[in-house]
Amino acid sequence: MLLFILLAPFLLLLLYFVVQPKPVTVPIKDRHVFVTGGSSGIGLALAHKAVSEGARVSLLARSLNKLEEAQKSIRLAYGVDVAIFAADVRDYEAVQRAVEDAGSIDVLVVNQGIFVPQALEKQELDEVKFMIDVNLMGSFNVIKAALPFMKDRKDRRPASIALMSSQAGQVGVYGYSAYSASKFGLRGLAESLQQEVISDNIHVTVIYPPDTETPGLEEEKKIRPELTNILAGSGAVLKAEEVAGKTLDGIKSGTFSVTFNIEGCLLAFASAGASPQRSFLMAFLEVVLAGISRLAALFFLWSFYRTIKKWHAKPN
Repeated sequence: MLLFILLAPFLLLLLYFVVQPKPVTVPIKDRHVFVTGGSSGIGLALAHKAVSEGARVSLLARSLNKLEEAQKSIRLAYGVDVAIFAADVRDYEAVQRAVEDAGSIDVLVVNQGIFVPQALEKQELDEVKFMIDVNLMGSFNVIKAALPFMKDRKDRRPASIALMSSQAGQVGVYGYSAYSASKFGLRGLAESLQQEVISDNIHVTVIYPPDTETPGLEEEKKIRPELTNILAGSGAVLKAEEVAGKTLDGIKSGTFSVTFNIEGCLLAFASAGASPQRSFLMAFLEVVLAGISRLAALFFLWSFYRTIKKWHAKPN
């Protein structure tokens, strides 16, 4: 720690003159925001927030009935209509048709997600494939379909692609093997994609929300293994509107990693690696706090393993 304090001025100078993180602003007003998984939960809350800031919004989800309900809720709240598209993100051609009908996209929010919690030994492979197909392959389908239209947009101001991961995309948890794999994959996709689209002034954001009050969470809780509930059920649950607000703020500032609580922030510091960073202050904190964050993460994990050991030691 003393060494870090002594080196701090030199680190600051190095970051400022060599790395030179550059801030960016992605405008929302009068721009087209396209949200997948937009019929409920975080996606719908994000749509409300974007409309309230003057965006033109399109929603994509599987259920037409739920999309129509979402469209009605936004119309009642703001007096404006949003475009809706019923499609399964696993179907590339259906997604491509929806994107073509929606028109040029300035902000793409890849928000769809499915979760079936279970220890891998007991989980059906069909369920594993379902999560990976929706959460990861579905994200590839949406981005690949949208990229040509985003690159050819007439509005050359900064644009954004935002990927909705999860705090389970930062740390693995018992019962989340398939889900975490699908969400961890979004980080690798995002880091590579940012290099591919930066020359088109497109900025990639990955969002890592903890448990959030959504219809999906309520269904998940009904089938979670007991040990998963013990490990993952102790944290505070956020409201979808809170997550949507901070997500949109992260998109507007071009932030690569958006977190929501102290655990998520420490995990982001500990695992920053070679991920992009636009904030000079955050870049400095990532360098200085990397070791401390790793230590905190180790204590966090050790508590997990102690709990797992005690749970398995219980008489059946």
